[in-house]
This record gives sequence, C-alpha cells and structure tokens, in this order.
Amino acid sequence: MGLNFLHLLSLLLLPLVATAMLQHELFAVPAEPVILDYHSGTLLTGNFSINIIWYGDFTAAQRSIVIDFITSLSASTPAPSVASWWKTTSLYQGGGAQITLGSQYFDTNLSFGKSLTRKNLSQLATDNGHHKNSITAIFTAQDVLVEGFCLASCGIHRWATAGKHNGTKFAYLWAGNSETQCPGGCAWPFHKPIYGPQDPPLIPPNGDIGMDGLIIRIATLLAGIATNPYGDGYFLGDKLAPLEAVTACPGTFGTGYYPGYPGKLLIDETTGASYNADGLAGRKYLIPGMWNPVTKECTPLV
Repeated sequence: MGLNFLHLLSLLLLPLVATAMLQHELFAVPAEPVILDYHSGTLLTGNFSINIIWYGDFTAAQRSIVIDFITSLSASTPAPSVASWWKTTSLYQGGGAQITLGSQYFDTNLSFGKSLTRKNLSQLATDNGHHKNSITAIFTAQDVLVEGFCLASCGIHRWATAGKHNGTKFAYLWAGNSETQCPGGCAWPFHKPIYGPQDPPLIPPNGDIGMDGLIIRIATLLAGIATNPYGDGYFLGDKLAPLEAVTACPGTFGTGYYPGYPGKLLIDETTGASYNADGLAGRKYLIPGMWNPVTKECTPLV
C-alpha cells in the first residue's frame, strides 16, 4: 500500500503497462481495464479525525496548506472541490467517512533521528495520540530520510493496533516532502519527471513544489485508507502491492489525460497555477482522479 513514483514514471513511458512497486519488486499489471475487486473487508465509515505528526521542520505556511486540505475534505463546497472528490469514497460498498482535523504533534527534535525505518514510522504512529476512530498521519520534512523514500515509494499507509491489550485497530500513513530529495519522482507534475516526456512543469497552486506534491500523496493515501484500510477492502492485484482507489489511476488529474500529460486543468488567472479542486479559505489544490465504483472508471475532477 505504498505510493510508487516508479509506477507513475513507467506509465509515462509505456502507456499499456502499469507497474506497482513494493520493497524493490516490480509487479506488471494491465493498465486497462481498471476494475477494483471488493475483498469483503471493512471500510472506513462514520466520523474520523486525522492526528498529524510533523516530523522535522515545517513552516507555518507549509503546515497550513495541509491543514486546510484536511479540513476541506468534509466541507460543504461546490464541485469541483476537495469535498466533492472525497464523496467518491462513499460510493464504495460500506464506505463513507467524514473527516475532521484532530490533534497535532511537533517532533522537531527528531526523536528517531534524521533517518527513519518503516519500524520507526509504526512506532511513531502507535505511540502518539488517541487511535479510536482516528487516522495518524506522519509527515516528514524535506531533509529527513525515510526507508524506501524515492527508491521504492513516495508514501505508504498501513494499519496497527494500540490501546489496552492492543484492542484498537487503526490506520496510519506516512508521506514526505520530496522537494530536495526526489521532486521528479514524487512531486510531478510540479517538477519535470526523471524519465519520460520533459514538458514544462506546472505551477503549484500553493506556490510550494514540495507541499503541493505532498498534497497529491496525502490525497492518494487517504483514499486508499478509506477504501482499503486493513488490506481486505477494494484493490486490484497482489495484496502486498495493491492498486487502490487512486494508485490504480495514475496521472488522471484532468480530462484528456494520457501518460505524461495530466489533462486539461483549471488555471488561476492571478498566479498561472494549475489546479482542479477548490478548498476552504480560498485554497486551490491539484488532486488525482479516483476510481469510481459506480461507473467503474478512473474519473478526474475536471
């Protein structure tokens, strides 16, 4: 359940082949048709809060980009918006979570140092905050190394247990600011890709390549958590390297998308930035298309 930028880059080069990578192994799957199977497991439903762990240094402006995105998920804003995008998760059988912002933890002292393992991520998620009806989101700063980051994935979501007798099952995610480590892999289309067509990158709607790229990863991971939180929900392919609600639809940002081209997007007349979703507080975001279980198609917002 990792976000694989090599998966995206392979699509830029081979339109008929998609790849998903986990722990340095490649799994080839047909790009069409995309049908996510339901494996009879539990999806997120009801009210859930997102507790954030800021690992490393983020400016207040950077944090506000993410906070405004999260608070926009269950807001009442007309389409195309973050909220209208999120409503697609309620179309999945047994799904429909309302998301609010929970607690925030600031680990500026880097309790596990500047190089984190997957085990460290699990420990961070388990040791911080309340877990009932909540999701833990770990965001690492641009100078923090994470096992597999850039080499194998742009982010992951997992589940763990906590509380008395480990009786509370909860989902958590990790995503990192990729601006200085691998923007061509994890911040496309705001940076030229490592491979494939070298078209000019888009202007990020919030003026921050790393954080606007991070929003794409957060959206992807949250959609995966909502529809496949414990590994037995909706996905395509191998359970250990699943294609989920968004990862099954790479690069689908706007109408007319194709490998290497994100599609026709909205343009901010003032900044020239590309976006496809409105958020609260006047925010604009670029978020990926999601597989729609009713139409059984990957559907971009615009």
